Amino acid sequence: MIADLQSFTRAAEALGTTQGAVSVKLKRLEDRLDQKLIERTPRQVRLSIQGEIFIKSARDFLAAHERAIADLTTSRRRFKLGIANHVMGPELPTLLAKLKSFDPTLTIEVRVDNSRELLDSYEDGTLDAVIVRSDDDRRNGQTLGPEHFGWYASPHFQYREGEPLQLASFLPCCSVRDVAMKLLDRASVPWTEVFSGGTSALEAALSAGLAVAAYPCRLAPADVVEVSAALGLPPLPSLSIVMHSSLFDPKTKESLNAITAAFREHQKIKNKGIYLQQRQSKEV
Repeated sequence: MIADLQSFTRAAEALGTTQGAVSVKLKRLEDRLDQKLIERTPRQVRLSIQGEIFIKSARDFLAAHERAIADLTTSRRRFKLGIANHVMGPELPTLLAKLKSFDPTLTIEVRVDNSRELLDSYEDGTLDAVIVRSDDDRRNGQTLGPEHFGWYASPHFQYREGEPLQLASFLPCCSVRDVAMKLLDRASVPWTEVFSGGTSALEAALSAGLAVAAYPCRLAPADVVEVSAALGLPPLPSLSIVMHSSLFDPKTKESLNAITAAFREHQKIKNKGIYLQQRQSKEV
């Protein structure tokens, strides 16, 4: 886990333990092997040369252990996860791979739908866990990370001064749409809605240069840019991405910890990329 997540803190979080406990276990393993497996600096955590050699056999050993345990069970475990369609992003493959690595016998069932449908299914026990945005449900859940928003448009989008801002928005049931429009009104920015749709449709409209949209930074297409500074648009508030689950058996807790770790790791990488893009844009 330390090697996969490149962090003692995130490895401890994924394993449901403390950073100190992870450090102690690593030291015991290194002492037993008389080899340094992990190199740690203030900026980086990575495998040593000996660690690179050792980790493949270690993974094979753990996989064999899981298969041996699975052979003694009468049925495979099924984990049913719901993800809101405006939350699902490019981190899903990482998330699923992490779930499978924790339990090779796990059958994963993922359902992507609108938040209301997912929450109803969660309430009636059809789904084991759901991932939604905090504006979709007021109950307390486990926060996976912040959802930051920006004003995005194609680099080729043309805004004519003195004319209303051409706006693309999510469907009327989305609270982000209402917040964005109210903020424009408060900032005395004239606007006109020229397009509305779901996440993928809105992404296509932005890429086509049709309009400007309030859009999650995490999901912004690679061919669009953040234009709030250039167009003098008001800052957008952040929300949280939360996970709800009512199952607390040890195996399920491991699965939930794996989801949390994978989501936060991917978000950290994405946020770093966004920061570099914004920095390059300012330099240009």
